[in-house]
Amino acid sequence: MSKTYPPPSAAIDPDSSRSWLRRAWPLVRAHRWMFGTALVMSGASLLVSVQVPKLIQDAVDHSIVSDEVPLSHYLWWLIGLTVVMLAVGYLSKQILFRAAARIEYDLRNIVYEHLTGLSFSFYDRVQTGQLISRANSDIRAVQMYLAFAPYLLVQCGISLVAFAYMLAIDVPLAVLAMLPMPLLFVATRRMQRSMFPVSWLIQARLADVATVVDENVNGVRVVKSFAAERSQLALLQKAATSVRWAHVKDADLRARWTPVVQNLPRVGMAIVLLYGGHLVIEGDMGIGSILAFNAYLLMLQVPFQVFGNLIMLGQRSSAAAKRLYELLDERPEIVDAPHARELTGARGDVRFHDVTFGYGDGPDVLKGFSLRLRHGETVALVGPTGSGKSTVARLLPRFYDVREGSVTVDGHDVRELSLRSLRDTVGIVLDEPFLFSASVRDNIAYGRPDADITDIERVARLAGAHEFITELSEGYDTVIGERGYTLSGGQRQRIAIARTLLVNPPVLVLDDATSAIDVQVEQEIHAGLRTLFADRTTLIIAHRPSTIGLADRVVLLDGGRIVADGTHQELLASTPLYADVLAQADEQVEEVGSVGR
Repeated sequence: MSKTYPPPSAAIDPDSSRSWLRRAWPLVRAHRWMFGTALVMSGASLLVSVQVPKLIQDAVDHSIVSDEVPLSHYLWWLIGLTVVMLAVGYLSKQILFRAAARIEYDLRNIVYEHLTGLSFSFYDRVQTGQLISRANSDIRAVQMYLAFAPYLLVQCGISLVAFAYMLAIDVPLAVLAMLPMPLLFVATRRMQRSMFPVSWLIQARLADVATVVDENVNGVRVVKSFAAERSQLALLQKAATSVRWAHVKDADLRARWTPVVQNLPRVGMAIVLLYGGHLVIEGDMGIGSILAFNAYLLMLQVPFQVFGNLIMLGQRSSAAAKRLYELLDERPEIVDAPHARELTGARGDVRFHDVTFGYGDGPDVLKGFSLRLRHGETVALVGPTGSGKSTVARLLPRFYDVREGSVTVDGHDVRELSLRSLRDTVGIVLDEPFLFSASVRDNIAYGRPDADITDIERVARLAGAHEFITELSEGYDTVIGERGYTLSGGQRQRIAIARTLLVNPPVLVLDDATSAIDVQVEQEIHAGLRTLFADRTTLIIAHRPSTIGLADRVVLLDGGRIVADGTHQELLASTPLYADVLAQADEQVEEVGSVGR
């Protein structure tokens, strides 16, 4: 059994009219106790640190200048305050990092859950690399700001306490020290406006790089077979150059504004040294006071430096959040109806009634398509390439919705059934089976993780896979490579067939499921499948006469319409197109050769 994990603690606010921070606020609020504890402890640590300059002032004035109090008295106080700051600071950061990890966990689960709910039409038009980038670097950028911006604001808040102490020492001097601050505010605002578009550009171009890498890794066999390594490297270099330009622009803006933001407070220090030094010389201020005043002014500089980093982090996070929200605001096209019914005890009576369908805004692939598969009937769907055969297979489990007409199972329109119950009823084996980088056992048991090895071996035998599986290094426990590429095409197809048979669906769709298997092995598989077809509705999409021979009747599809319907012999005698399709399939058999051996 696979281990289950708790769901996200909260969700992103769906109101797209709100700011990105308002939309993300539920995530922070869900962990408010951890955040609150961390921030309170951080604030306490900073409040303790503010006492250090006052302690130094008293030590200078009462121990060094006037020798009224032993210096050791202040030394022990200084050691005690340092221990308290270290302990409280350690605990606050530990709690804060735990909260940050939980926010990242929530964000990743929210994004992944949303991706699993999106329709096939979304994945038809979106690049995988873009999704990977948003699910990684964008999430991390948002998490960093949500978790650490409050902490940095607390750090900035200490400046108010420090300024209060400065006022207590000398009001005119404190006011003079703050003269550069309006200029600092203007500089930070201009820095904010200039950095946002560059931050967005960086995130977008990092996604472009991820797309190129993802496509080249997944398509490495195609790249190498065409000796296209250099051209693909040039493509990656072009994308990387764009990222470099954006990063250089970002560095240029940082170099232009960061010194201004960080060094404007030092102008205040110069004023303090000039005017404060004059007061000390004139005897209007003690040496301890001017030392404490300078220490507080140094404390003011740190928050302003942090504030600059906070602005840059905020711009990067804002750009990343908007890219994430573009994804999260994407609505699935295929969803359960408001009162969708559960399909239980299905017999498997399937009907396509006057179906018209096309992908996206493209032309119609199916036009007025009508077909009935009765309970227990096996029907072969045959036709030239591009005639719409695989489209029929995708409409039955409602991977897409029809433009016109309807698809029904046991008299129920598939749009009125819950997706889970429909897809539990309809099992489909695609012509390009996808296997996970896991053991053979786990791949076969994907639809029934609790299945025992006896059932797994039984369906593997029916699919003609048991023999080659037992010859693998660790049998059913052998971990196969990514996408199953450590196996041949025919072996992957047989494992995919076994995976579907284990679920035992009332309706079975085989979409060229044995196209990569040689005829001899295919016949062995058919011997096992015939017993399964007896009480099961089966749609076979095929070209080979050997596969078509499993069917009770054959339907010929051309141009999205049914042009002939009958037995194999009837169509062979009456329909020249049918004979042409079979002839083309016979030519391809020789090309397949021993792929499935």
